Amino acid sequence: MCQLTERLTALGRAHDLVRPLPDGEGRAALLGDIFSVLWAPYDNAGAFAGRVRVAVPRMGLGEKSASGLALVIHELATNSLKYGVLSTDAGLLDVSGTVDDGLIDIVWAEHGGPVDDPAWRSSGVGSKLVQRTIAGQFRGSIGDDWTAGGVVIKIRMSEAALAS
Repeated sequence: MCQLTERLTALGRAHDLVRPLPDGEGRAALLGDIFSVLWAPYDNAGAFAGRVRVAVPRMGLGEKSASGLALVIHELATNSLKYGVLSTDAGLLDVSGTVDDGLIDIVWAEHGGPVDDPAWRSSGVGSKLVQRTIAGQFRGSIGDDWTAGGVVIKIRMSEAALAS
């Protein structure tokens, strides 16, 4: 299967993770499961083994938010693979998250990547889609801090919006 087909299939599988909740309270997926499913097509033959670490809170995502968040993660992963730390043999990606007072903070930290190229920073259609999805659907914000060998992207979202 070609890489594009694998990535599109992963997006579909991310939506398929949404399961019915007990007592008919809706449907939900786990945040960590969304990351795992979406990383699978990028890590063919274990190429990124030990180079991608994900430690996010164990929390449910609602049916409406699973697809939007899957698109955000997919876009960040694609950019990392094309331009960032995953375009090199030695770069590391750490994704971590915390929940506090109704807000979830996700930190996407790339280290050991290529020298920063300002030409591709946040200017493409995908980056604009990410910004609009975070701000609109998840009532949040996204910011980045660029260094010579990576980027730290900080995403803050409403826990209630993610649960819907």
